[in-house]
Amino acid sequence: MDWGLQNRIAQIIKPTDNRALMLAVDHGYFLGPTEKLEVPRKAISPLLKHCDSLMLTRGVQRTSVNPKFPTPIVLRVSGGSSIIGADLSNEEITVSIKDAIRLNACALAMSIFVGSKYEKQTIVNLGKLVSEAEEFGIPVLAVTAVGKEIGQKDARYLSLACRIAAEQGAHIVKTYYCKNFEKVVESCPVPIIIAGGKKIPERDALELAYNSIKSGAVGVDMGRNIWQSDNPVPMIRAVRAIVHGNSNVNDAFTLYQKLCKEKPVKNSLVKQKIKNIQPKTKQYST
Repeated sequence: MDWGLQNRIAQIIKPTDNRALMLAVDHGYFLGPTEKLEVPRKAISPLLKHCDSLMLTRGVQRTSVNPKFPTPIVLRVSGGSSIIGADLSNEEITVSIKDAIRLNACALAMSIFVGSKYEKQTIVNLGKLVSEAEEFGIPVLAVTAVGKEIGQKDARYLSLACRIAAEQGAHIVKTYYCKNFEKVVESCPVPIIIAGGKKIPERDALELAYNSIKSGAVGVDMGRNIWQSDNPVPMIRAVRAIVHGNSNVNDAFTLYQKLCKEKPVKNSLVKQKIKNIQPKTKQYST
């Protein structure tokens, strides 16, 4: 594996513990202005320093991410269908390698839809993307997309989809957690990162992260379960405690609750400080 390829992967999957915390904000490429991601910059900015990498589209990267902040970018390069269209699986490659290089992408991400009407199209596109990206030392993350059937796929299907992605040359695979997930990991020769999926209660999302790591995934790529939380920063910090701190679910949830309680205290202190430094009105004697 070439030096540049290894270096880019190491920015996503940290070599100190072989773990990864990716923040997904690419939902708008087919969902449009998703709830609490209507203004991307507002959702992304407070979370940047807590994630290892950021998965997004080039449009959001250029308009909503500070280029001076050194967060590695996993660039979504596939698209072409929407949530109201006939078939979500009808995707093509929408971003050139040249533009990905201009954006300093650490990895390129695209979806494959195994078992769908456009299965062949998406798998062939993955193979072509890997060939082009490797020429420039850029890793490819393949997403085993399931369209509108989130939570309905089992270990047999996900093992099939992940293995096909790896066989086409994907360097990392993003997929969904399921029962008997260890079988999916065992049959996939490249690292697996787990998708967060739809918004669920915070403790359940932390349990998902914990079970994923325990079953062999190198990390998580969470989006809605972080920025759709009422407390996004405490949530991403709690997820990070599981991914990089080896915390269990109870400890991580306790941390989340503690950080949530600290927030209003900090705000009140700030207000008090502001009040204390207000200039006093000069009194004049008559």
